[in-house]
Amino acid sequence: MSDSSNPPCLVAIIGGAVSGAEAAKVFTERGIGAVVLEQNDRPYGKIEDGLPRWHDKQRPQEYKRIDERLSHPLVHFIPRTRIGRDVAFEDLVKNWGFSCVLLANGAWRDRPLGIEGVEAYLGKGFYYQNPFIYWFNHSSEKDFKGTRCEVAEGAIVVGGGLASLDVVKVLMLETIATALRARGIQEDVIHMEHEGPSATLRRHGLTLESLGVKPCTLYYRRRLQDMPLASYKDGADEASRRKTEETRAKLLNNAKESSLFRFQECVRPVDKIVEGGRLAGLRFLRTEMKGDKLVDVPDSTFDVRAPLTISSVGSIPEPVAGIPMKGELYVWRDREHGELDFGVGVYGVGNVVTGKGNIAVSRKHGQFIADHVAQAYLGLAKLPAGTSLLEGVAGESAEKARKIADEIPRRSARLSSAAYDAALAKVRARQKAVGYVDYASWMQKVVPADLR
Repeated sequence: MSDSSNPPCLVAIIGGAVSGAEAAKVFTERGIGAVVLEQNDRPYGKIEDGLPRWHDKQRPQEYKRIDERLSHPLVHFIPRTRIGRDVAFEDLVKNWGFSCVLLANGAWRDRPLGIEGVEAYLGKGFYYQNPFIYWFNHSSEKDFKGTRCEVAEGAIVVGGGLASLDVVKVLMLETIATALRARGIQEDVIHMEHEGPSATLRRHGLTLESLGVKPCTLYYRRRLQDMPLASYKDGADEASRRKTEETRAKLLNNAKESSLFRFQECVRPVDKIVEGGRLAGLRFLRTEMKGDKLVDVPDSTFDVRAPLTISSVGSIPEPVAGIPMKGELYVWRDREHGELDFGVGVYGVGNVVTGKGNIAVSRKHGQFIADHVAQAYLGLAKLPAGTSLLEGVAGESAEKARKIADEIPRRSARLSSAAYDAALAKVRARQKAVGYVDYASWMQKVVPADLR
């Protein structure tokens, strides 16, 4: 039986969060069918699992935006389906019959800390950022089945980006709340984050020292002003760059003042300290900038002992059998347009390409790549009214936009009714296998127990 909408093309999108949902919106607005394969029960990705739960106003807004896009009649949602585990990547690309495939599976794997043997101490005084924040977001749920993480005072955090600020915030919130409870004072960590831990302590007439809490320390390999807490503007002159660096310093100092952690710049970890079968700290080496180059300072190692170390040095895509990789990253034939070095018709959107977890960046990248694919590969040249190929993509000039539009090769990947129906048959078989009927009823079914 033919699908009633009978679109000209059917695309597969692996991942249903910000960039994947945004790409689905671009396609469905053009009348293109979109199959969204999601590894989890819910399609919210790092909005749910990586954005700390104190963002209690932003998270529901992002959930709503994703729901609006994925509940469109031309979207076919498939939950509980992980590529490489439940469906082989090559099978999906070559045999399911899609017009093209988009990777919107993000970056869920932590970049290794780079110290030989340190992974042997995971859960023994050592964690990576992603599972640690996942624990913070979900551990209070009644049906939580994930890894439970410990929290300790005086922890080491290795990082420097926005995600590492989330980690030090969690550590300070949890250790301060624990110390307050020991004094018979109950404070909710979410309320404390909104107020600021320093303000909470002032309200109780306390300081970190009088409470007896040892702060965690964030160690960064470059200078404070190099921290990627704010981006340089495209084509920025020296004065503009200095202003951005001042903004970075202000953001970090405000965070330190509010959350009461410590910061040490120009150091990098070079070895582990192990005691009693646990990671007991790290050996650091001092660094310095010589011109634009970061260099090590000879004979400058020093040891820092701590009961807990968390690495927050970035996230990379999960390896998937069939997806070409070079080192830690996927191999792109044309990174600017997200084209994977795999046959034809396979593209990436969002963090899997950009390496940036920023929500706005992922949203704009999803729009940009989906628009490009619709024109360059699917041959649907007409854009929705009032939009352009690169509208809203930071850093893309009008001249570059014109150049891309001029160079787009017109190709067609339209499906016959029979081919479209055959692809949908595979989709519906997988939906049936996981118990999925429709988006609204599924989302009602998989609401966490605490939120029902």
